[in-house]
Amino acid sequence: MEEYAREPCPWRIVDDCGGAFTMGTIGGGIFQAIKGFRNSPVGVNHRLRGSLTAVRTRAPQLGGSFAVWGGLFSMIDCSMVQVRGKEDPWNSITSGALTGAILAARNGPVAMVGSAAMGGILLALIEGAGILLTRFASAQFPNAVREEGSLQTWNNDGRQSPAFHRLCVGHCCSCRGQWERQADTLTDK
Repeated sequence: MEEYAREPCPWRIVDDCGGAFTMGTIGGGIFQAIKGFRNSPVGVNHRLRGSLTAVRTRAPQLGGSFAVWGGLFSMIDCSMVQVRGKEDPWNSITSGALTGAILAARNGPVAMVGSAAMGGILLALIEGAGILLTRFASAQFPNAVREEGSLQTWNNDGRQSPAFHRLCVGHCCSCRGQWERQADTLTDK
């Protein structure tokens, strides 16, 4: 799973918070640039100035909101990993639901329940899509020999495995002739 390649939990919070701020600022900047351009008076100079003003005022606010969401989500996720002792999709789903509930706490219990349901459902959809994508990608190479998560490129007798050559499709110079000879010897047996 890709989860094991991530930073350890204390640093993951900072990493996710910074990534969410960047994503919110860039996405918000693009959105606010378009919105500011459309809502400005007629004239290229007025529209460009309105676009720039909207980006300067609203993009950092949107980035900050994203950073709060990402930081809170990561803190809850790391807490769930520590408490449960394992890292699986249920941690993310629960973290999304709790983050939604906590961020809606000022609006009352009804809003908390609604936001928790939306956060949990959204994260369940994201986790489910990730699992399906991983299964679909691994089904593309059913005969590939796997060792510790990577494709084994050499057989026990020192030759490159057919799974490697199916990925290569004869594009590299070293395996064009070798793959044809190896395929012939495999069909002869």
